[in-house]
Amino acid sequence: MQKIIPHLWFDKEARQAAGFYTSVFDKAKINSVSTIHDTPSGDAESVQFQIMGYEFMAISAGPYFLLNPSISFHARTRTIEEADRLWSKLSPEGKIMMALGEYPFSRRYGWVQDKFGVSWQIIPENMAELMAKNPEKTTPVMLGMKKIIIADMVKAGKT
Repeated sequence: MQKIIPHLWFDKEARQAAGFYTSVFDKAKINSVSTIHDTPSGDAESVQFQIMGYEFMAISAGPYFLLNPSISFHARTRTIEEADRLWSKLSPEGKIMMALGEYPFSRRYGWVQDKFGVSWQIIPENMAELMAKNPEKTTPVMLGMKKIIIADMVKAGKT
């Protein structure tokens, strides 16, 4: 049993977003759609879905809360081709935070806020290696950035 389930708040797009995510990722499906009546924002549609075996929830409950890139999902891939495939589906109509490309820590990496406002970091499985090499120095460098500058993180990890 999954003990923590991400719950995504949308104005009116929960069902549309869940349908989109289940079309992008493998082993994905919508489990149920229900309506919660008489909430403070009126009737709210709730969608339970899975992506790669992980449970998610989405709700259409009005414009009270907005998604932002301070929280993002790491979509770890096994191949560059898989990273490219995910990027090609998640990036249209989205906002590119870091372009998909080669960085010192990874042959393929990208960070995008998709058309529904959910942020995804497309990361082949070796991304954690950079942070693990010298976390006492690389983590403070990364946290001090408004925009992640990979070259500075690599430099900090070598000292």
